[in-house]
Amino acid sequence: MKIYFSCAAVLVCVVGLAGCKKSAGEEDVKPEVTAQVVKVQAQDLEQHLSADAVLYPRDQAAIVPKVTAPVAKFYVQRGQRVKAGQLLATLQNQDLAAAVTESKGALEQAQAGYENATQATIPEDVRKAQLDVAQTQQNLSAQEAILNSRKTLFAEGAIPKKDLDAAQVAYVQAKAAFDIASQHLQSVQKVSETTAKQTAQGQLTAAKGHYETAAAALQFSEIRSPINGVVTERNFYPGETPPSGSPLITVMDTSMIIAKAHVTQDAARALRVGQSADVTPAGQDKPVEGKVMIVSPSLDPNSTTVEIWVSLPNPHGEIRPGSAARLDIVTNTAKGVLAVPTQSVVQGDKGASVMQVGGDGIAHSAAIETGITDTEKSMVQVKQGLKAGDTIVGSAAYGLPDGAKVKPAEEEKPAAEDKN
Repeated sequence: MKIYFSCAAVLVCVVGLAGCKKSAGEEDVKPEVTAQVVKVQAQDLEQHLSADAVLYPRDQAAIVPKVTAPVAKFYVQRGQRVKAGQLLATLQNQDLAAAVTESKGALEQAQAGYENATQATIPEDVRKAQLDVAQTQQNLSAQEAILNSRKTLFAEGAIPKKDLDAAQVAYVQAKAAFDIASQHLQSVQKVSETTAKQTAQGQLTAAKGHYETAAAALQFSEIRSPINGVVTERNFYPGETPPSGSPLITVMDTSMIIAKAHVTQDAARALRVGQSADVTPAGQDKPVEGKVMIVSPSLDPNSTTVEIWVSLPNPHGEIRPGSAARLDIVTNTAKGVLAVPTQSVVQGDKGASVMQVGGDGIAHSAAIETGITDTEKSMVQVKQGLKAGDTIVGSAAYGLPDGAKVKPAEEEKPAAEDKN
């Protein structure tokens, strides 16, 4: 239950004439002050953090074309909702399409060359080298048999020495031919084959790269949305060429809005991710409930404040990014605690105090220890110094002298309604 207090000025009525001398035996007369008084009661309080914020979309994409060409056609208008991957516009791309056709032909030619190098030329060289090895091995075997036969005959005295020497020379020549053929086969298999494959593979890779580059350039002429959202900007007309680096279309995801604000370090310590927050956009009376999304772990170097993000749903797009808003977050609560009006508390060198009114109507300063402040109720928690039922001056306690007699002010009555 909220309690309201008027801020009427204190009415001071001093009994007697100021500056007149007191008659002999006349007692001191306490000044009488008319002031509003309240009873100290237990209440439920909430401490609020309020801050100004700016609203941002959940996501945003300012789409800049990767190729420079005139706009051929737009497929969307401002305010239209789009899906990720949806075609938004195309640029003139006849030259890009021709480059794709040319590079595709070069790729097919390189592919054929690679297949020919790996399946035709290299196997033929290997087969020829293998045949040479087989022939020289047969010749070596034959010469070895002849040499062995002549060694036997020479030992028996059946042939002269020159026939044995001739067989020995023929055997050495056959073995040399076999060794050369074997080495050539190894060279074909290990060196020629590897080199030819690498050359063919390199040509194929280069052709494939040229084709993919041309195909990518052609694809870049099709402008597609990277996110789900709504088209907010379309800056050019068909036939115009966007300057390099200029966005062609802007898409925003406004299904969720992010309210960004800066708060003090002390206030940030009371915040946590997931905490409820009320956000009131400019021009709206009803707040929207959101959640604390981010509490920055670092300070803004320019303002030494902490940036916080609060997310709030916007399924119908009623909240517009770029507008201002007001954040309100409950950072602390206190149930059933003693509380006094904020305007009744006097802050001095020795701390906080209130003017407590005794049963005799005399007001005395009473030091108190305060807790949380509820700005909506204009009440402050009293931890020590008062008890339930104590009477205090509810407002305008500044300047009230200690020991003054307080006359409770009457409640202000609402003005009578005009019946005419």
